[in-house]
Amino acid sequence: MGVQAEYLVHDAGGNRDQMDWNPEFSRRARGFPVYAALRTLGRFGTAELVERCCMHARRAADGLAQLPGVELLNDVVLNQVLFRFDSDELTQDALRAVQRTGDVWLSGTTWDGRAAIRVSVSNWQTSDRDVDRLVGAFRDAVVGAPV
Repeated sequence: MGVQAEYLVHDAGGNRDQMDWNPEFSRRARGFPVYAALRTLGRFGTAELVERCCMHARRAADGLAQLPGVELLNDVVLNQVLFRFDSDELTQDALRAVQRTGDVWLSGTTWDGRAAIRVSVSNWQTSDRDVDRLVGAFRDAVVGAPV
């Protein structure tokens, strides 16, 4: 049981990966949160939530693109940002440094055979301040690093 895809990062150290032990990525009822959001927010509230998440993703992409050595890998039209630094090593080092801060969480992936970082803006609580923290965390991670 399990899912293997180039964009999914699995533990190379042989540790148990929970995705390989469940018939799906998550056991919770995925439809219930969607129903609850639609019931609570209604059509216009849900549309505003989606638009706000997309706006934050575009803002994050704009901020990240200003950092030295960053290459944006996608047109940000929804809530996803995919980017990398000049080298796989710098990309992975920056990702680990940001994850260690505990301020933001995002994951690494592989795109066209090279390391990349994926940002998904999907929380109703995400704010401009959170986007600033994300960009600032990567700025801090690459300060002094060769780019």
